[in-house]
Amino acid sequence: MKNRSIGILILFLLVNYTAFSQAKHTFEVKDGNFVYDGKPIQIHSGEMHFARVPKPYWRHRLKMMKAMGLNTVATYVFWNNQETAPGVWDFKTDSRDIAEFVRTAQQEGLMVILRPGPYACAEWEFGGYPWWLQKNKDLVIRNNNKAFLDSCRIYINHLAEQVKNLQITHGGPIIMVQAENEFGSYVAQRKDIPLEQHKAYSMAIKQELIDAGFDVPLFTSDGSWLLEGGSIKGTLPTVNGEDNINKIHETVNKYHDNMGPYMVAEFYPGWLDHWGEDFVKVSTKEVVDQTDKYLKAGISFNYYMIHGGTNFGFTSGANYDENHDIQPDITSYDYDAPISEAGWETPKYDSLRKEIQAYTHEKLPPVPAPIKTIEIPAASFDDSADLFSLVSKMTPVENDNPMTFEDLNQGHGYVLYRRKFNQPISGKLVLNGLRDYALIYVNGKKVGELNRNTKTYTMDINIPFNSTLDILVENMGRINYGSQITQNFKGIISPVIIADQEITGNWKMYKLPMSSTPDLEKGKKGAVADHPAIYHAQFNLTEAGDTFVDMSKWGKGIVFVNGHNLGRYWKVGPQQTLYLPGCWLKKGENDITVFEQLNDVVHADVNAVKVPVLDRLNTNQGK
Repeated sequence: MKNRSIGILILFLLVNYTAFSQAKHTFEVKDGNFVYDGKPIQIHSGEMHFARVPKPYWRHRLKMMKAMGLNTVATYVFWNNQETAPGVWDFKTDSRDIAEFVRTAQQEGLMVILRPGPYACAEWEFGGYPWWLQKNKDLVIRNNNKAFLDSCRIYINHLAEQVKNLQITHGGPIIMVQAENEFGSYVAQRKDIPLEQHKAYSMAIKQELIDAGFDVPLFTSDGSWLLEGGSIKGTLPTVNGEDNINKIHETVNKYHDNMGPYMVAEFYPGWLDHWGEDFVKVSTKEVVDQTDKYLKAGISFNYYMIHGGTNFGFTSGANYDENHDIQPDITSYDYDAPISEAGWETPKYDSLRKEIQAYTHEKLPPVPAPIKTIEIPAASFDDSADLFSLVSKMTPVENDNPMTFEDLNQGHGYVLYRRKFNQPISGKLVLNGLRDYALIYVNGKKVGELNRNTKTYTMDINIPFNSTLDILVENMGRINYGSQITQNFKGIISPVIIADQEITGNWKMYKLPMSSTPDLEKGKKGAVADHPAIYHAQFNLTEAGDTFVDMSKWGKGIVFVNGHNLGRYWKVGPQQTLYLPGCWLKKGENDITVFEQLNDVVHADVNAVKVPVLDRLNTNQGK
């Protein structure tokens, strides 16, 4: 009888919890306000991208947001994270399960703002576009182009199948959906395209969202000075990064029937970071003071980012700058955000929590405890391999001219370009079509380093009789912002020139996508100094926990742990450690594999520490 009573009680609680979590609410843009359940509200939102956070940690991060006093979470959806290969869709595996993320947010009492693009920017590889779109010669991205709009429609329809029933109109937490993203800045940079064509494109994206079943209010997001190109008729305009209250009112009024609601869809409490540049920090006082202004003026806002997470694998993008050509983003997306990369509360978090609580007078939930952190003592390598020995076992693609990654049907990673010279040649090597970073070898000896980031495209070279030239090229992330986003082929995309001669014929290309942990079994000899190398170690743990792999003594490369690609490291900094989530570790035996490109010395071990290093710039290291 006692067990039966307990069972009935549990059933009663589950039924009531389900009813509570699925209670239907209403949301609309009405009379210049955001109206929730018939009452005007102010949106206090924070941005967190589910693709950048391990799925087991979603709830912890959302609880952190709720405890800070926020009522909404905003998230981008990255098209290339959901379509993993042409026509292959994944909405269930690990951090791709968007529906589960939205449901979890609802369970934690948060509304959801969905930002599906199809363009995202976000310092994410190619701004969220799948790399293979470029293979269609008839397709022009971000344009009123049938082939592109057809592809967008397929993506939007697949996404809608997952989340349309999670809109507030269907009992879910999604209150708004963004149409396109920061399109006004693209319009300003692409004045070669008539404004009416730009407008036709953005209106087409809006219509595709509606046709797919998105029936909550739609909005756009642009800088306040860019709404002429970025706004869409009949869609709420929001402004990014605007701190002037009068300017917010004036701009939104101009493009929204002379009324609100007023929202800063991207309020920056931190900023993005590039390899080889200082780690950017925004003062707590500046962020708190601006939050106070928004709260008092009734301006809704979304912190971009409230929690950045990590660009695991090859997901980090790059900016374009005339002084660098490309500015690759670091692996960490910590963003100097209120909630750190590992989910820790920061002084900025504490100050904002106090500010919001003082304004709302709500009793906030306690701040969740951080995930446990551990150190990993030096793990000695039990195996290593010279990359060139691995390549010798592979079958290359042969062509008269070097082929791009895209022509090789490879999205990410590396390609080794090899050519045998039967006659000697010396002079200036010119690689203007380098995308993005290359190590140059003659007969296995490293003779140079070329780097698009520093606009280093030339070097002197001497190739003796009967010699082999190797060029190991790394894709450091496709451009995610600006007009150059349409120029995103990788590898060697123009002729190789030596001594003013175009080098053609007999090129061999070895594909090294590193899409999974590299297999050392094909290698016959260990790591060799100055040759790219792969190292493997095993380490045992008595308990799992978050940690940070220390790569400060290494050169450049990527790290895999238990099959997970943690992302890129590079000695130039500012990032010197790689975040390793404890949910990817296990008690007992674990595996770590390092692909080291420079390999100035043969390494004996690798370790992990409790505290990340994200702001140590080594400008004298590398190029």
